[in-house]
Amino acid sequence: MDIQQLSFQETGRFSTLICDYLSAKEELKPFYGAFPELNNFAAQIEIKKKSFLSSHRIQLVLSLRDQYSVLKPKAEVIKNIDLLEQENTFTITTGHQLCLMTGPLYFIYKIISTINLCIQLKRKYPKSNFVPIYWMASEDHDFEEVSSFRFKNKNVKWPGETGGAVGDLSLDNLQEVLDVFEKNLGSLPEAIMIKGWIESSYRNSGDLSEATFRLVDQLFGNKGLVIIDPNKSKLKQLFLPVLKEELTNQPSHNLVMTQIKRIKTEYNPGYTPQVNPREINLFYLTEKGRYRIEKQGEEFLLHGTEQRFSSESFITLLEKHPDRFSPNVILRPLYQESILPNLCYIGGGGELAYWFELKSNFEHFDIPFPILLLRNSALIFSKKQRNKIKNLELKVSDLFLKRNSLVNKTVRRISNVDLDLGFLKTQLEKQFEYLNILVEKTDKSFKGAVEAQETKQSRGIDQLEKRLLKAQKRVLADKVRRIEALHEELFPNDSLQERNLNFLTLYFELGLSFFPLLFDALDPMNPNFILIEY
Repeated sequence: MDIQQLSFQETGRFSTLICDYLSAKEELKPFYGAFPELNNFAAQIEIKKKSFLSSHRIQLVLSLRDQYSVLKPKAEVIKNIDLLEQENTFTITTGHQLCLMTGPLYFIYKIISTINLCIQLKRKYPKSNFVPIYWMASEDHDFEEVSSFRFKNKNVKWPGETGGAVGDLSLDNLQEVLDVFEKNLGSLPEAIMIKGWIESSYRNSGDLSEATFRLVDQLFGNKGLVIIDPNKSKLKQLFLPVLKEELTNQPSHNLVMTQIKRIKTEYNPGYTPQVNPREINLFYLTEKGRYRIEKQGEEFLLHGTEQRFSSESFITLLEKHPDRFSPNVILRPLYQESILPNLCYIGGGGELAYWFELKSNFEHFDIPFPILLLRNSALIFSKKQRNKIKNLELKVSDLFLKRNSLVNKTVRRISNVDLDLGFLKTQLEKQFEYLNILVEKTDKSFKGAVEAQETKQSRGIDQLEKRLLKAQKRVLADKVRRIEALHEELFPNDSLQERNLNFLTLYFELGLSFFPLLFDALDPMNPNFILIEY
Protein backbone atom coordinates (compact mmCIF):
# COMPACT_ATOMS: atom_id res chain seq x y z
CA MET A 1 0.00 0.00 0.00
CA ASP A 2 1.21 3.47 -0.92
CA ILE A 3 -0.39 6.58 0.57
CA GLN A 4 -0.26 10.14 -0.75
CA GLN A 5 -2.18 13.24 0.25
CA LEU A 6 -3.82 16.30 -1.26
CA SER A 7 -5.28 19.23 0.62
CA PHE A 8 -9.05 19.42 0.33
CA GLN A 9 -8.64 22.78 -1.36
CA GLU A 10 -6.30 21.29 -4.00
CA THR A 11 -8.92 18.73 -5.00
CA GLY A 12 -11.33 21.45 -6.08
CA ARG A 13 -14.16 19.17 -4.99
CA PHE A 14 -15.03 20.71 -1.61
CA SER A 15 -16.82 23.90 -0.62
CA THR A 16 -15.11 27.10 0.44
CA LEU A 17 -16.91 26.77 3.77
CA ILE A 18 -15.28 23.42 4.55
CA CYS A 19 -11.85 24.56 3.37
CA ASP A 20 -12.17 27.64 5.59
CA TYR A 21 -13.13 25.44 8.54
CA LEU A 22 -10.12 23.17 8.04
CA SER A 23 -7.86 26.22 7.98
CA ALA A 24 -9.57 27.59 11.14
CA LYS A 25 -10.54 30.84 9.44
CA GLU A 26 -11.12 33.45 12.13
CA GLU A 27 -14.48 34.68 10.83
CA LEU A 28 -15.98 31.19 11.10
CA LYS A 29 -14.93 30.49 14.70
CA PRO A 30 -18.02 31.95 16.45
CA PHE A 31 -20.20 29.30 14.82
CA TYR A 32 -18.71 26.13 16.27
CA GLY A 33 -17.21 24.94 19.53
CA ALA A 34 -13.67 23.67 20.06
CA PHE A 35 -11.55 23.08 16.96
CA PRO A 36 -10.87 19.38 16.21
CA GLU A 37 -7.43 18.90 17.72
CA LEU A 38 -6.54 16.15 20.22
CA ASN A 39 -5.47 18.68 22.85
CA ASN A 40 -8.91 20.32 22.76
CA PHE A 41 -10.65 17.16 23.91
CA ALA A 42 -9.48 17.66 27.49
CA ALA A 43 -11.79 20.64 28.00
CA GLN A 44 -14.60 18.94 26.08
CA ILE A 45 -14.36 15.93 28.41
CA GLU A 46 -14.78 18.16 31.47
CA ILE A 47 -17.73 20.04 29.95
CA LYS A 48 -19.57 16.85 29.10
CA LYS A 49 -18.76 15.17 32.41
CA LYS A 50 -20.38 18.04 34.31
CA SER A 51 -23.47 18.29 32.10
CA PHE A 52 -24.38 14.67 31.34
CA LEU A 53 -26.75 13.23 33.96
CA SER A 54 -26.16 9.81 35.50
CA SER A 55 -29.86 9.07 34.97
CA HIS A 56 -29.33 9.55 31.24
CA ARG A 57 -26.42 7.09 31.35
CA ILE A 58 -28.56 4.47 33.04
CA GLN A 59 -31.38 4.83 30.53
CA LEU A 60 -28.96 4.86 27.58
CA VAL A 61 -27.33 1.60 28.69
CA LEU A 62 -30.70 -0.09 29.35
CA SER A 63 -31.95 0.97 25.93
CA LEU A 64 -28.80 -0.27 24.17
CA ARG A 65 -28.98 -3.64 25.93
CA ASP A 66 -32.58 -3.94 24.85
CA GLN A 67 -31.69 -3.07 21.23
CA TYR A 68 -28.92 -5.67 21.18
CA SER A 69 -31.22 -8.39 22.51
CA VAL A 70 -32.14 -9.30 18.91
CA LEU A 71 -28.63 -10.63 18.25
CA LYS A 72 -25.60 -11.99 20.04
CA PRO A 73 -23.31 -8.96 20.38
CA LYS A 74 -19.58 -9.45 20.19
CA ALA A 75 -17.50 -9.20 23.35
CA GLU A 76 -16.08 -5.83 22.26
CA VAL A 77 -19.60 -4.37 21.95
CA ILE A 78 -20.72 -5.76 25.32
CA LYS A 79 -17.62 -4.27 26.94
CA ASN A 80 -18.27 -0.82 25.45
CA ILE A 81 -21.94 -0.80 26.46
CA ASP A 82 -20.92 -1.73 30.01
CA LEU A 83 -18.31 1.06 30.00
CA LEU A 84 -21.04 3.60 29.21
CA GLU A 85 -22.31 3.18 32.76
CA GLN A 86 -19.13 4.86 34.01
CA GLU A 87 -18.89 8.66 34.27
CA ASN A 88 -15.43 8.65 32.66
CA THR A 89 -16.76 7.06 29.45
CA PHE A 90 -17.60 9.25 26.46
CA THR A 91 -18.77 8.69 22.92
CA ILE A 92 -17.59 9.71 19.46
CA THR A 93 -20.52 9.64 17.08
CA THR A 94 -21.22 9.48 13.39
CA GLY A 95 -24.62 9.11 11.77
CA HIS A 96 -25.98 8.02 8.45
CA GLN A 97 -29.13 7.00 6.65
CA LEU A 98 -30.13 3.35 6.40
CA CYS A 99 -28.78 2.99 2.87
CA LEU A 100 -29.08 -0.38 1.16
CA MET A 101 -25.84 -2.35 1.76
CA THR A 102 -24.50 0.82 3.49
CA GLY A 103 -24.85 2.93 0.31
CA PRO A 104 -21.91 5.12 -0.81
CA LEU A 105 -18.36 4.20 0.19
CA TYR A 106 -18.03 7.22 2.48
CA PHE A 107 -20.35 5.52 4.98
CA ILE A 108 -17.49 3.10 5.67
CA TYR A 109 -15.03 6.01 5.96
CA LYS A 110 -17.29 7.70 8.54
CA ILE A 111 -17.33 4.68 10.80
CA ILE A 112 -13.61 3.93 10.46
CA SER A 113 -12.83 7.59 11.25
CA THR A 114 -14.98 7.26 14.37
CA ILE A 115 -13.37 4.02 15.57
CA ASN A 116 -9.84 5.28 14.87
CA LEU A 117 -10.46 8.53 16.75
CA CYS A 118 -11.54 6.55 19.83
CA ILE A 119 -8.27 4.63 19.67
CA GLN A 120 -6.24 7.85 19.43
CA LEU A 121 -8.16 9.47 22.29
CA LYS A 122 -7.58 6.47 24.55
CA ARG A 123 -3.83 6.80 23.97
CA LYS A 124 -3.99 10.54 24.69
CA TYR A 125 -6.34 10.32 27.69
CA PRO A 126 -5.87 6.85 29.23
CA LYS A 127 -7.98 7.66 32.31
CA SER A 128 -11.10 8.02 30.15
CA ASN A 129 -12.90 5.57 27.88
CA PHE A 130 -14.14 6.33 24.38
CA VAL A 131 -16.91 4.41 22.64
CA PRO A 132 -17.56 4.71 18.87
CA ILE A 133 -21.25 5.18 18.03
CA TYR A 134 -23.14 4.76 14.78
CA TRP A 135 -26.41 6.69 14.97
CA MET A 136 -28.96 5.07 12.66
CA ALA A 137 -31.16 7.64 10.91
CA SER A 138 -34.12 5.29 11.29
CA GLU A 139 -36.68 8.12 11.38
CA ASP A 140 -35.65 9.56 8.02
CA HIS A 141 -38.35 9.36 5.34
CA ASP A 142 -36.40 9.82 2.08
CA PHE A 143 -36.72 6.36 0.55
CA GLU A 144 -35.08 7.46 -2.71
CA GLU A 145 -31.78 8.21 -0.93
CA VAL A 146 -31.55 4.79 0.73
CA SER A 147 -32.98 2.52 -1.95
CA SER A 148 -29.96 1.79 -4.18
CA PHE A 149 -26.24 1.16 -4.26
CA ARG A 150 -23.65 1.04 -7.04
CA PHE A 151 -21.79 -2.24 -7.45
CA LYS A 152 -19.01 -2.02 -10.05
CA ASN A 153 -20.66 -0.20 -12.96
CA LYS A 154 -24.31 -0.99 -12.19
CA ASN A 155 -26.93 0.39 -9.84
CA VAL A 156 -28.82 -2.12 -7.72
CA LYS A 157 -32.25 -0.58 -7.10
CA TRP A 158 -34.91 -1.47 -4.56
CA PRO A 159 -38.35 -0.70 -6.08
CA GLY A 160 -41.09 0.92 -4.06
CA GLU A 161 -41.64 3.97 -1.93
CA THR A 162 -42.62 4.98 1.58
CA GLY A 163 -43.99 8.07 3.23
CA GLY A 164 -43.15 7.02 6.76
CA ALA A 165 -39.94 6.39 8.65
CA VAL A 166 -37.67 4.26 6.45
CA GLY A 167 -36.54 2.24 9.46
CA ASP A 168 -40.01 0.67 9.66
CA LEU A 169 -39.96 -0.36 6.01
CA SER A 170 -40.80 -3.99 5.26
CA LEU A 171 -38.16 -5.94 3.31
CA ASP A 172 -40.59 -8.20 1.43
CA ASN A 173 -40.19 -6.59 -1.99
CA LEU A 174 -36.41 -6.37 -1.56
CA GLN A 175 -35.83 -10.13 -1.61
CA GLU A 176 -36.19 -10.54 -5.38
CA VAL A 177 -33.67 -7.75 -5.96
CA LEU A 178 -31.20 -9.52 -3.68
CA ASP A 179 -31.81 -12.82 -5.51
CA VAL A 180 -30.74 -11.25 -8.81
CA PHE A 181 -27.76 -9.50 -7.22
CA GLU A 182 -26.48 -12.69 -5.59
CA LYS A 183 -26.79 -14.69 -8.81
CA ASN A 184 -24.37 -12.30 -10.48
CA LEU A 185 -21.80 -12.46 -7.69
CA GLY A 186 -20.43 -15.90 -8.56
CA SER A 187 -18.79 -18.23 -6.07
CA LEU A 188 -15.45 -16.65 -5.16
CA PRO A 189 -14.68 -16.45 -1.41
CA GLU A 190 -15.51 -12.73 -1.44
CA ALA A 191 -18.91 -13.49 -3.02
CA ILE A 192 -19.64 -16.14 -0.40
CA MET A 193 -18.82 -13.65 2.38
CA ILE A 194 -21.11 -11.01 0.86
CA LYS A 195 -23.95 -13.54 0.55
CA GLY A 196 -23.43 -14.42 4.21
CA TRP A 197 -23.78 -10.77 5.23
CA ILE A 198 -26.99 -10.49 3.22
CA GLU A 199 -28.40 -13.72 4.63
CA SER A 200 -27.93 -12.69 8.25
CA SER A 201 -29.23 -9.14 7.75
CA TYR A 202 -31.72 -8.47 4.95
CA ARG A 203 -32.90 -12.09 4.78
CA ASN A 204 -33.51 -12.39 8.51
CA SER A 205 -34.90 -9.05 9.67
CA GLY A 206 -38.36 -7.64 10.13
CA ASP A 207 -37.61 -4.15 8.81
CA LEU A 208 -34.87 -1.94 7.40
CA SER A 209 -33.69 -0.74 10.82
CA GLU A 210 -33.05 -4.27 12.03
CA ALA A 211 -31.35 -5.27 8.76
CA THR A 212 -29.00 -2.25 8.88
CA PHE A 213 -28.33 -2.90 12.56
CA ARG A 214 -27.36 -6.51 11.85
CA LEU A 215 -25.24 -5.68 8.79
CA VAL A 216 -23.22 -2.89 10.40
CA ASP A 217 -22.69 -5.02 13.51
CA GLN A 218 -21.26 -7.80 11.33
CA LEU A 219 -18.86 -5.37 9.68
CA PHE A 220 -17.67 -3.45 12.75
CA GLY A 221 -18.85 -5.21 15.92
CA ASN A 222 -15.39 -6.70 16.44
CA LYS A 223 -14.08 -3.12 16.70
CA GLY A 224 -16.51 -2.31 19.49
CA LEU A 225 -18.79 -0.10 17.39
CA VAL A 226 -22.05 0.48 19.27
CA ILE A 227 -25.10 1.05 17.08
CA ILE A 228 -28.00 3.11 18.37
CA ASP A 229 -31.51 3.31 16.98
CA PRO A 230 -32.80 6.65 18.36
CA ASN A 231 -36.43 5.90 17.50
CA LYS A 232 -37.14 4.52 20.97
CA SER A 233 -39.68 5.80 23.46
CA LYS A 234 -37.40 5.65 26.53
CA LEU A 235 -34.66 7.61 24.75
CA LYS A 236 -37.10 10.26 23.56
CA GLN A 237 -38.35 10.55 27.13
CA LEU A 238 -34.93 12.02 27.94
CA PHE A 239 -35.47 14.65 25.25
CA LEU A 240 -38.98 15.53 26.43
CA PRO A 241 -38.17 19.04 27.79
CA VAL A 242 -36.80 20.15 24.40
CA LEU A 243 -39.70 18.55 22.51
CA LYS A 244 -42.21 20.29 24.76
CA GLU A 245 -40.58 23.71 24.43
CA GLU A 246 -40.35 23.34 20.65
CA LEU A 247 -44.10 22.72 20.50
CA THR A 248 -45.12 25.43 22.94
CA ASN A 249 -42.66 28.28 22.20
CA GLN A 250 -41.01 27.37 18.86
CA PRO A 251 -37.60 28.88 19.78
CA SER A 252 -35.51 27.03 17.17
CA HIS A 253 -36.82 28.92 14.16
CA ASN A 254 -35.75 32.37 15.34
CA LEU A 255 -32.50 31.15 16.87
CA VAL A 256 -31.34 29.37 13.73
CA MET A 257 -32.49 32.17 11.41
CA THR A 258 -30.56 34.66 13.54
CA GLN A 259 -27.44 32.51 13.37
CA ILE A 260 -27.76 32.21 9.58
CA LYS A 261 -27.92 36.02 9.36
CA ARG A 262 -24.83 36.27 11.58
CA ILE A 263 -22.93 33.84 9.35
CA LYS A 264 -23.76 36.02 6.36
CA THR A 265 -22.78 39.21 8.18
CA GLU A 266 -19.65 38.03 9.98
CA TYR A 267 -18.33 35.29 7.69
CA ASN A 268 -19.60 35.41 4.10
CA PRO A 269 -22.43 37.53 2.60
CA GLY A 270 -22.81 34.88 -0.12
CA TYR A 271 -23.37 32.06 2.35
CA THR A 272 -26.25 29.76 1.37
CA PRO A 273 -27.89 27.94 4.30
CA GLN A 274 -27.51 24.16 4.18
CA VAL A 275 -30.91 23.77 5.87
CA ASN A 276 -33.67 26.18 6.79
CA PRO A 277 -35.66 25.93 10.01
CA ARG A 278 -39.44 25.59 10.17
CA GLU A 279 -41.74 27.19 12.72
CA ILE A 280 -41.94 23.77 14.41
CA ASN A 281 -39.04 21.41 13.72
CA LEU A 282 -40.81 18.16 14.50
CA PHE A 283 -42.64 15.42 12.65
CA TYR A 284 -45.39 13.15 13.91
CA LEU A 285 -45.00 9.44 13.16
CA THR A 286 -47.91 7.14 12.34
CA GLU A 287 -48.16 3.78 10.60
CA LYS A 288 -49.25 5.65 7.47
CA GLY A 289 -46.51 8.24 7.32
CA ARG A 290 -44.29 10.93 8.84
CA TYR A 291 -46.15 14.23 8.98
CA ARG A 292 -44.86 17.72 9.57
CA ILE A 293 -46.35 19.35 12.67
CA GLU A 294 -47.82 22.83 12.19
CA LYS A 295 -49.67 25.20 14.47
CA GLN A 296 -52.72 27.30 13.66
CA GLY A 297 -53.98 29.45 16.48
CA GLU A 298 -54.37 27.20 19.52
CA GLU A 299 -54.43 23.98 17.47
CA PHE A 300 -51.76 21.66 16.13
CA LEU A 301 -52.27 19.94 12.81
CA LEU A 302 -50.49 17.30 10.75
CA HIS A 303 -49.55 18.72 7.36
CA GLY A 304 -51.32 16.98 4.49
CA THR A 305 -54.02 15.48 6.69
CA GLU A 306 -57.28 16.55 8.31
CA GLN A 307 -56.03 15.70 11.79
CA ARG A 308 -56.12 18.49 14.36
CA PHE A 309 -55.34 18.55 18.07
CA SER A 310 -55.93 21.07 20.81
CA SER A 311 -52.73 22.35 22.43
CA GLU A 312 -53.54 20.62 25.71
CA SER A 313 -54.33 17.24 24.12
CA PHE A 314 -51.23 17.36 21.90
CA ILE A 315 -48.91 18.04 24.86
CA THR A 316 -50.59 15.17 26.73
CA LEU A 317 -50.00 12.96 23.69
CA LEU A 318 -46.33 13.98 23.69
CA GLU A 319 -45.93 13.06 27.34
CA LYS A 320 -47.56 9.65 26.88
CA HIS A 321 -46.04 8.76 23.50
CA PRO A 322 -42.80 10.70 22.88
CA ASP A 323 -41.79 8.01 20.36
CA ARG A 324 -44.40 9.42 17.96
CA PHE A 325 -42.54 12.75 17.79
CA SER A 326 -39.56 12.87 15.44
CA PRO A 327 -36.95 15.68 15.36
CA ASN A 328 -36.11 17.08 11.94
CA VAL A 329 -32.60 18.04 10.82
CA ILE A 330 -32.60 21.13 13.07
CA LEU A 331 -33.34 19.25 16.30
CA ARG A 332 -31.78 15.85 15.57
CA PRO A 333 -28.28 17.03 16.61
CA LEU A 334 -29.67 18.30 19.94
CA TYR A 335 -31.42 14.96 20.50
CA GLN A 336 -28.16 13.13 19.86
CA GLU A 337 -26.21 15.31 22.27
CA SER A 338 -28.95 15.01 24.92
CA ILE A 339 -28.94 11.23 25.13
CA LEU A 340 -25.23 10.51 24.56
CA PRO A 341 -22.14 11.50 26.59
CA ASN A 342 -20.77 12.69 23.29
CA LEU A 343 -17.61 14.71 22.65
CA CYS A 344 -17.38 14.85 18.87
CA TYR A 345 -19.54 14.40 15.80
CA ILE A 346 -17.86 13.11 12.64
CA GLY A 347 -19.63 13.97 9.40
CA GLY A 348 -19.29 15.00 5.80
CA GLY A 349 -19.04 18.53 4.48
CA GLY A 350 -22.79 18.94 4.04
CA GLU A 351 -23.46 17.76 7.58
CA LEU A 352 -20.91 20.09 9.16
CA ALA A 353 -22.38 22.94 7.13
CA TYR A 354 -25.75 22.63 8.85
CA TRP A 355 -24.20 22.11 12.29
CA PHE A 356 -22.66 25.60 11.89
CA GLU A 357 -26.22 26.97 11.93
CA LEU A 358 -27.11 25.40 15.27
CA LYS A 359 -24.74 26.69 17.97
CA SER A 360 -27.14 29.32 19.31
CA ASN A 361 -29.88 26.70 19.54
CA PHE A 362 -27.59 24.49 21.62
CA GLU A 363 -26.84 27.42 23.91
CA HIS A 364 -30.54 28.18 24.34
CA PHE A 365 -31.27 24.61 25.49
CA ASP A 366 -28.07 24.51 27.58
CA ILE A 367 -26.67 21.49 25.72
CA PRO A 368 -22.88 21.42 25.13
CA PHE A 369 -21.94 21.85 21.47
CA PRO A 370 -19.67 18.98 20.33
CA ILE A 371 -16.38 19.16 18.49
CA LEU A 372 -17.05 18.84 14.76
CA LEU A 373 -14.68 16.70 12.71
CA LEU A 374 -14.73 16.29 8.94
CA ARG A 375 -14.72 12.58 8.11
CA ASN A 376 -11.82 11.09 6.16
CA SER A 377 -12.08 11.16 2.38
CA ALA A 378 -10.09 8.90 0.08
CA LEU A 379 -9.52 7.75 -3.48
CA ILE A 380 -8.58 4.07 -3.75
CA PHE A 381 -6.87 2.75 -6.88
CA SER A 382 -4.82 -0.24 -7.97
CA LYS A 383 -1.25 -0.47 -9.29
CA LYS A 384 -2.77 -1.27 -12.68
CA GLN A 385 -4.74 1.99 -12.58
CA ARG A 386 -1.64 3.83 -11.41
CA ASN A 387 0.18 2.53 -14.51
CA LYS A 388 -2.65 3.77 -16.70
CA ILE A 389 -2.32 7.21 -15.12
CA LYS A 390 1.42 7.16 -15.79
CA ASN A 391 1.04 5.96 -19.39
CA LEU A 392 -1.42 8.76 -20.08
CA GLU A 393 1.15 11.24 -18.70
CA LEU A 394 -1.21 12.35 -15.93
CA LYS A 395 -0.83 12.99 -12.23
CA VAL A 396 -3.36 11.55 -9.79
CA SER A 397 -4.25 15.10 -8.78
CA ASP A 398 -5.23 15.83 -12.42
CA LEU A 399 -8.05 13.31 -12.10
CA PHE A 400 -9.89 15.51 -9.60
CA LEU A 401 -10.73 17.86 -12.47
CA LYS A 402 -14.17 17.49 -14.00
CA ARG A 403 -13.95 15.08 -16.91
CA ASN A 404 -14.34 17.59 -19.72
CA SER A 405 -11.81 19.94 -18.13
CA LEU A 406 -9.34 17.09 -17.73
CA VAL A 407 -9.69 16.06 -21.37
CA ASN A 408 -9.36 19.65 -22.61
CA LYS A 409 -6.32 20.32 -20.42
CA THR A 410 -4.61 17.10 -21.54
CA VAL A 411 -5.34 17.63 -25.25
CA ARG A 412 -3.92 21.13 -25.07
CA ARG A 413 -0.82 19.85 -23.29
CA ILE A 414 0.00 16.95 -25.63
CA SER A 415 -1.16 18.45 -28.92
CA ASN A 416 1.48 19.20 -31.56
CA VAL A 417 -0.67 22.17 -32.56
CA ASP A 418 -0.88 25.32 -30.46
CA LEU A 419 -4.54 25.45 -29.48
CA ASP A 420 -4.30 28.72 -27.58
CA LEU A 421 -5.52 31.63 -29.70
CA GLY A 422 -5.05 34.12 -26.90
CA PHE A 423 -2.38 35.94 -28.91
CA LEU A 424 -5.05 36.80 -31.53
CA LYS A 425 -7.22 38.32 -28.80
CA THR A 426 -4.26 40.40 -27.63
CA GLN A 427 -3.75 41.70 -31.16
CA LEU A 428 -7.47 42.36 -31.47
CA GLU A 429 -7.47 44.40 -28.27
CA LYS A 430 -4.62 46.55 -29.58
CA GLN A 431 -6.49 47.17 -32.84
CA PHE A 432 -9.61 48.26 -31.01
CA GLU A 433 -7.62 50.45 -28.65
CA TYR A 434 -6.60 52.39 -31.78
CA LEU A 435 -10.23 52.51 -32.99
CA ASN A 436 -11.41 53.78 -29.59
CA ILE A 437 -8.90 56.63 -29.84
CA LEU A 438 -10.42 57.52 -33.22
CA VAL A 439 -13.89 57.44 -31.66
CA GLU A 440 -12.80 60.06 -29.13
CA LYS A 441 -11.53 62.30 -31.94
CA THR A 442 -14.59 61.91 -34.16
CA ASP A 443 -18.32 61.32 -33.79
CA LYS A 444 -19.11 59.69 -30.38
CA SER A 445 -22.04 57.82 -31.98
CA PHE A 446 -19.38 55.68 -33.70
CA LYS A 447 -18.56 54.14 -30.30
CA GLY A 448 -21.48 51.67 -30.28
CA ALA A 449 -20.52 50.23 -33.65
CA VAL A 450 -16.89 49.78 -32.56
CA GLU A 451 -17.89 48.01 -29.30
CA ALA A 452 -20.30 45.69 -31.15
CA GLN A 453 -17.61 44.78 -33.67
CA GLU A 454 -15.06 44.09 -30.93
CA THR A 455 -17.50 41.77 -29.13
CA LYS A 456 -18.36 39.97 -32.37
CA GLN A 457 -14.72 39.37 -33.37
CA SER A 458 -13.71 38.30 -29.84
CA ARG A 459 -16.53 35.75 -29.78
CA GLY A 460 -15.46 34.59 -33.21
CA ILE A 461 -11.96 33.79 -31.92
CA ASP A 462 -13.52 31.92 -28.95
CA GLN A 463 -15.59 29.82 -31.35
CA LEU A 464 -12.58 29.09 -33.54
CA GLU A 465 -10.59 28.01 -30.46
CA LYS A 466 -13.39 25.63 -29.42
CA ARG A 467 -13.60 24.15 -32.93
CA LEU A 468 -9.83 23.76 -33.07
CA LEU A 469 -9.88 21.93 -29.72
CA LYS A 470 -12.73 19.71 -30.93
CA ALA A 471 -10.83 18.86 -34.12
CA GLN A 472 -7.71 17.98 -32.13
CA LYS A 473 -9.78 15.73 -29.86
CA ARG A 474 -10.73 13.76 -32.97
CA VAL A 475 -7.08 13.44 -33.91
CA LEU A 476 -6.27 12.21 -30.40
CA ALA A 477 -9.50 10.20 -30.08
CA ASP A 478 -7.83 7.04 -28.78
CA LYS A 479 -6.09 8.85 -25.94
CA VAL A 480 -9.25 10.81 -25.13
CA ARG A 481 -11.24 7.57 -24.84
CA ARG A 482 -8.62 6.05 -22.53
CA ILE A 483 -8.64 9.16 -20.31
CA GLU A 484 -12.44 9.14 -20.13
CA ALA A 485 -12.55 5.41 -19.35
CA LEU A 486 -9.98 5.76 -16.55
CA HIS A 487 -11.75 8.78 -15.14
CA GLU A 488 -15.05 6.87 -15.08
CA GLU A 489 -13.37 4.03 -13.20
CA LEU A 490 -12.05 6.32 -10.48
CA PHE A 491 -14.66 9.09 -10.58
CA PRO A 492 -17.95 7.36 -11.49
CA ASN A 493 -20.51 9.74 -12.99
CA ASP A 494 -17.80 12.44 -12.90
CA SER A 495 -17.98 12.71 -9.10
CA LEU A 496 -15.91 11.47 -6.18
CA GLN A 497 -15.51 7.70 -5.95
CA GLU A 498 -16.67 7.73 -2.32
CA ARG A 499 -19.98 9.33 -3.26
CA ASN A 500 -20.92 6.73 -5.88
CA LEU A 501 -19.26 3.39 -5.34
CA ASN A 502 -20.43 0.93 -2.71
CA PHE A 503 -17.75 -0.73 -0.59
CA LEU A 504 -18.64 -4.17 -1.99
CA THR A 505 -16.94 -3.27 -5.30
CA LEU A 506 -13.60 -2.81 -3.57
CA TYR A 507 -14.19 -5.66 -1.14
CA PHE A 508 -14.75 -7.92 -4.14
CA GLU A 509 -11.34 -6.81 -5.42
CA LEU A 510 -9.38 -6.76 -2.14
CA GLY A 511 -11.16 -9.38 -0.04
CA LEU A 512 -10.18 -9.66 3.61
CA SER A 513 -7.45 -7.03 3.23
CA PHE A 514 -10.00 -4.28 2.44
CA PHE A 515 -10.91 -3.25 6.00
CA PRO A 516 -7.37 -3.52 7.46
CA LEU A 517 -6.12 -1.36 4.58
CA LEU A 518 -8.61 1.38 5.46
CA PHE A 519 -8.00 1.20 9.21
CA ASP A 520 -4.28 1.70 8.50
CA ALA A 521 -4.74 4.49 5.95
CA LEU A 522 -7.45 6.66 7.50
CA ASP A 523 -6.29 8.99 10.25
CA PRO A 524 -9.23 11.08 11.54
CA MET A 525 -6.91 13.90 12.60
CA ASN A 526 -5.31 14.16 9.16
CA PRO A 527 -6.85 17.25 7.49
CA ASN A 528 -6.02 16.08 3.96
CA PHE A 529 -7.65 13.98 1.24
CA ILE A 530 -6.01 10.52 1.15
CA LEU A 531 -4.85 8.75 -2.03
CA ILE A 532 -4.53 5.00 -1.44
CA GLU A 533 -2.76 2.75 -3.94
CA TYR A 534 -2.99 -0.99 -3.39
